Amino acid sequence: MLEPNKKFILIVDDSSTNLGVLSQALKTAGYKVRVAVDGESAMAMLEKCAIDSTKNPFPELILLDVQMPGIDGFETCRRIKSNATTKTIPVIFMTALADAESKVKGLSLGAVDYITKPFEQDEVIARVNIHWQLKQLTDNLEEQVTQRTCALQQAQVQVVQQEKLSALGQLVAGVAHEINNPLSFMVSNIAPAKEYLADITEILSLYQKHYPEPPSDIARKIEDIDLEFVIEDFSHLLDSMQMGTERIKDISLSLRNFARADGDTASAIDLHETLDSTLLLLKHRLKDQGSRPVIEVIQNYGNLPAIKCYPGPMNQVFMNLLANAIDAVEDAWEKDQRPLIITISTEVVTESAIVRIADNGLGMTDEIQQHLFEPLFTTKAVGKGTGLGLSIAKQIVTDKHGGKLFCKSMAGKGTEFAIELPI
Repeated sequence: MLEPNKKFILIVDDSSTNLGVLSQALKTAGYKVRVAVDGESAMAMLEKCAIDSTKNPFPELILLDVQMPGIDGFETCRRIKSNATTKTIPVIFMTALADAESKVKGLSLGAVDYITKPFEQDEVIARVNIHWQLKQLTDNLEEQVTQRTCALQQAQVQVVQQEKLSALGQLVAGVAHEINNPLSFMVSNIAPAKEYLADITEILSLYQKHYPEPPSDIARKIEDIDLEFVIEDFSHLLDSMQMGTERIKDISLSLRNFARADGDTASAIDLHETLDSTLLLLKHRLKDQGSRPVIEVIQNYGNLPAIKCYPGPMNQVFMNLLANAIDAVEDAWEKDQRPLIITISTEVVTESAIVRIADNGLGMTDEIQQHLFEPLFTTKAVGKGTGLGLSIAKQIVTDKHGGKLFCKSMAGKGTEFAIELPI
């Protein structure tokens, strides 16, 4: 049981049933709990904490529902993370949403985890325990001596990395389950649907051959619906449906490849397939956004052999570097509307495979580059970055794979990250 003077967990949910179930479970586990029924109430409570934190201490953790009346969970999280007095409070989203885009959006806003509805109480307690301990560790960092600070920051990076991979693995399992069942129905039905259409078309052709002059009401109906066009377009519709299902299958496969569960098992993989899968997951960010044009991705792939590495962590490295490249070119577009280009190059140099990810963004100064891989260091606005992505990426490349991660940047010209992996 936790000590009675510990700070509380804030639960924000518009469902009284959810509030009751979660409150009881957390209280049984030894936590103090406060509740809010919507985002406005939660922000008002946090404002009172900011006025007098002695009488009204800040929550140690916030469990936040995504879908609520008024300001939803995403906007509430954004406001929490944009406030200097509350930005360090860990936020765990609670949601029934199964789409990857919503979950990636939540994580990009600064949330540390997701709990999927309906709740499994043991899972809720386990996740809260982990992030509670992580919060305690973060709060105590400033009180530690300089030597221990580096060790604690490294431990934090490892915990965050493991938690993100774990959460993403569960997300993919849920997405695959929800997608694959209806997808299998569509895939299995398109082929017979095409056969049925061919049979119906053949029968209609025979009718037209043997009865070239149909009754007037049938002739009018044929003219009204433009039968010839309907038959032709119906075939096109089925072809479009088949292309759509193949697209969904590719996305599902990319998700599974990205968050493979074999993070502790090294295997020989095709880095080009891994890069392509990551690009597919980021495709929504590469598209034309209305206010800015499409981001062009140039793929200069060399002849790489299969590389033995840990697939899940390596996918995470590519995701971090590509997402940073997208952020960089978007910032450049806002400043001077330059062409948006990301270049991915691969080659073999002596006994190493080299992967280069370059952007034509605004680049970085030498001073920033010196601190680039330090945990918690970030140049992004509040709510857009945690300062852990590059430190995690370097740890994965160097410690887990025995490779090297380099950065070369010129202010105003762009940035290139190079990953060197032993063959």
